Amino acid sequence: MELLPAELAAKLPPLYSQEESPDPIVQVKFFTPDSNWTWYATEYDPDERLFFGLVVGFEAELGYFSLGDLEDVRGPLELSIERDEWWTPKALSEVKTSERL
Repeated sequence: MELLPAELAAKLPPLYSQEESPDPIVQVKFFTPDSNWTWYATEYDPDERLFFGLVVGFEAELGYFSLGDLEDVRGPLELSIERDEWWTPKALSEVKTSERL
């Protein structure tokens, strides 16, 4: 599975474009099928292949993560990271609520 098809990348706002937004929209969700890590992308820079969004792992925090790292990382059972193909874009506040943050 391609983690970020071109048509999906085109829907992601550029980095820093939602800084003033009180509740940015999460456009893409990535996850490890064999652990509890999840990445929620709100912005993307295609030149740097860099996302900004919410990362839920050992802790939950807003920050940057790269497409290259997502492509390379493997979970404890050596499974690769996947994109939630059924994800519907939603406000970051909704994601935080569903993650119980």
